Amino acid sequence: MENAATTHKADFGPDLNDLVACPVCDTLHRFSAIPSGGRGRCVRCHHTLAAPRQNAMTRIVMLAITATILMISAISFPFLTIETHGLRQQASVIDTILAYSDGLMVPLSLAMAALIVVLPLTRLFAILYTIAPMAIGHRPIRGAAQAFRIAEYLRPWAMAEVFIVGVAVALVKVGGLATLTIGPAFWAFAALVLITVVNDTYMSSLIIWKTLEARVTP
Repeated sequence: MENAATTHKADFGPDLNDLVACPVCDTLHRFSAIPSGGRGRCVRCHHTLAAPRQNAMTRIVMLAITATILMISAISFPFLTIETHGLRQQASVIDTILAYSDGLMVPLSLAMAALIVVLPLTRLFAILYTIAPMAIGHRPIRGAAQAFRIAEYLRPWAMAEVFIVGVAVALVKVGGLATLTIGPAFWAFAALVLITVVNDTYMSSLIIWKTLEARVTP
């Protein structure tokens, strides 16, 4: 693991608790303290294993709370208004999901609800459950490790950003056929995507796992 600029592979000793496997190439490394602002990289593939930042947990909690508020706003307020030939139609995210709730389209409706709303919110709640107590100096809550494991598992399946990109493409195609008015939910979703990216930048999974281990141990 690289600590600032130093790299070394694991020397296999009796204590295996400090061994860390690279998730990309499976190279084992001996975990060592990395200063705030430093970066630990795999010696083989140079994948970033750990990148601790000062006050990272507090920032992660604040960003997760902000993202949760934005998600609730995004599904509560109007997303888009379409006007054409004297007709006006206003739709929210919930309306979009329910539009496919009949017949053979029910699986699509369930998939949209899960990938756009349920899984992102579940991941945010799992992150808050894991990190919030540690951010204020307390020991992790019971089940924090399982909650963070869920958050890590859901990371590639929370697709709010894919939804907003798809909507942006659709707006370009429909823009010439009708008058479109973007609602507050659209901007809430756009802000949610940016907040999620920043949050994932601050969240170093290896550091959080090591912190969990250290604080659970009496």
